[in-house]
Amino acid sequence: MRVMAQLAMVMNLDKCIGCHTCSVTCKQAWTNRSGVEYVWFNNVETRPGQGYPRQYQDQERWKGGWTLNKRGKLTLKSGSRFKRLLNIFANPDLPTVSDYYDPWTYDYENLLSAPAMDTTPVARPKSLITGRDTKVTWGANWDDDLGGGPEQVGRDPLLAKVAEISDKVKLEFEQTFMFYLPRICEHCLNPACAAACPSGAIYKRSEDGIVLVDQDKCRGWRQCVTGCPYKKIYFNHKTGKAEKCTFCYPRVEVGIPTVCSETCVGRLRYIGVMLYDADAVLEAASVTDDKDLYPSQLGVFLNPHDPRVVAEAERAGISPEWIEAAQNSPVYRLIVDYQVALPLHPEYRTMPMVWYVPPLSPVVDILKETGHDGENKNNLFGAIDTLRIPVEYLAELFTAGEVGPVRASLQRLAAMRAYMRAANLGEEFDETIPDSVRLSGEEIEAMYRLLAIAKYQDRYVIPTGAGSDAHRLDALATGCSLDGDGGPGMTAYDTMVDKFHLTHTNDAVPQGDPTRVNLLNWDGRSTDGLLPTT
Repeated sequence: MRVMAQLAMVMNLDKCIGCHTCSVTCKQAWTNRSGVEYVWFNNVETRPGQGYPRQYQDQERWKGGWTLNKRGKLTLKSGSRFKRLLNIFANPDLPTVSDYYDPWTYDYENLLSAPAMDTTPVARPKSLITGRDTKVTWGANWDDDLGGGPEQVGRDPLLAKVAEISDKVKLEFEQTFMFYLPRICEHCLNPACAAACPSGAIYKRSEDGIVLVDQDKCRGWRQCVTGCPYKKIYFNHKTGKAEKCTFCYPRVEVGIPTVCSETCVGRLRYIGVMLYDADAVLEAASVTDDKDLYPSQLGVFLNPHDPRVVAEAERAGISPEWIEAAQNSPVYRLIVDYQVALPLHPEYRTMPMVWYVPPLSPVVDILKETGHDGENKNNLFGAIDTLRIPVEYLAELFTAGEVGPVRASLQRLAAMRAYMRAANLGEEFDETIPDSVRLSGEEIEAMYRLLAIAKYQDRYVIPTGAGSDAHRLDALATGCSLDGDGGPGMTAYDTMVDKFHLTHTNDAVPQGDPTRVNLLNWDGRSTDGLLPTT
């Protein structure tokens, strides 16, 4: 057993309202530069829908993730090393700009400088890449809120997988409901992007599991874009480098949550530490049946309360602070203890570490509209199998088509609603409800506190010990700026120490220009510099 620690995230889809605040703040912090106009490290998709880039889940087309060869060994779906070498200068499995979208602005100057005329001047769309007039045909959220109607929504690759129950999937607006799926890099235990990189530029940090791109080593081969099945690695067409979500490592190293988590309106994100057995990852990712991948990944995680695991973790050099954080981790409780959080597309065999609590709220709303009690356990449990978007669709998204874990998760969420209503109405607790989902009443109440009313410090349990010293030394040596026009890995440098006050905690204030607020180390509470003083 080789114990390692990983920062992980869980998102409660019951709370996501699709406001895109996480996407906007992430873009302002990380990709508000030339060359990455089309890049969204964090994006929010409407399900059902095509996603971003379009139909990224169709791995028969994009060749992302891992597969088993004839000998039962893991190999990249994009092919052998020799095959990828042949495609290194002309990779046929790359999304084009049109699959993302041609980023655009508008010719606002024409509105301001147009002379007096009989007609109203217009602001034509201009491509941010070429600077020429363009036609807007697609965007990062073009099918948001089922935009584009059944024609666009029907192109969701997952709908084709549940074709045998397509009569249950109603795409007419008056007969369907939708849910939102926020996505970031999965920071996988078995990242295909790192294995696909010919330059060795993508690496997984041993201290916290965050997957990063070394901008100095990157040569822009873009094999990583193909290798990532979630298409969360992007190519900067100006610098010639690959870029991806960094899990806001300058923030988490000092105990501050990621920008997307800090600014989330619905408070749906949880960050915590997971301990896992690194020696068991390969075997877990190599199980024959795709439907066994979810339980096999659960088997990789280690119980941080087990004295043997604690002893092995200490022997592996994991600090007491990280072990304590793992014991208090909200992510561990949602994934392992309550088993209500599920991985995104485990069939890609990358062992993702961003998990999701599937949505239950639409079921409750539909029941209320029919005049039934939306929180009665009998009504809720019966409605789970009659969703307008079937449980089979959610299973294709989270458990490689295995319906059982999705149904069990939804039943536990339904049991929590039914059980906790007694606390709100002053009634007796129905102890048969926890028994029906194999939980105790205390566990149901703890799950309710975590999912419904958890405080800031309960949602984000982030240790600050590991990585800070090494990062400080690295920052003093090079210090890569994300604000310079040259971009990361190029010529515009600044010291990271000036940007991130590494010796302070959440109440740190940015150094440098006092009128400028840096979202990367904003604590989410101070308003100094956010509003004009006059």
